[in-house]
Amino acid sequence: MLAMNKIKILGTTAIVIAASVIITSCKDKRSTGWEYAPNMYEHIAYDPDQKNPNFKDGKTAQLPPAGTIPVGFVKFDYPGTKDGYEKASTEVKSTLPQTRQNFEQGKVLFEHFCSPCHGVSGQGDGLVVQHGFPPPPSYSKGQSSRGGAMKDLTDGKIYHTITYGVNAMGSYASQLDPQERWKVIMYVHHLQTL
Repeated sequence: MLAMNKIKILGTTAIVIAASVIITSCKDKRSTGWEYAPNMYEHIAYDPDQKNPNFKDGKTAQLPPAGTIPVGFVKFDYPGTKDGYEKASTEVKSTLPQTRQNFEQGKVLFEHFCSPCHGVSGQGDGLVVQHGFPPPPSYSKGQSSRGGAMKDLTDGKIYHTITYGVNAMGSYASQLDPQERWKVIMYVHHLQTL
């Protein structure tokens, strides 16, 4: 009697499993089966270009509140003008420690981002010059297009130029964060003495 109940239970279980497999396999052939974590690939968040009923203007992409600064952003309160350049010249000074490690990192950054135009030694003889583009002035012998000798450029003038660009040189603010700019400036001061 006990053996008969076990056989009935096992038989019923096998039939239920077989029926479940058949029923679940008969649905849409494109289905990948049960979803373990559907919110990983079917996100509920709005895309930036979608309408959003949660805001009065119906836009998902909102401007940040006035006066806020993104995390990690370093404010540079000097406009990209000649007056801003001159003001930065006297007011902006590097706070980066003058260490061998910062100098070496500045050299690497200079070689990657600046040497194609300025040359490895800062003499204005980079690869782009060899391809027919006008040379930038030498750091040790040249004259700045904004006036004065390149060897006399201050921290503020170089930082302003890296941030906003000048003449044919574009801004490098998106390529070099503020700490990296100071490291490059440390290395440029070395090139000014060559």
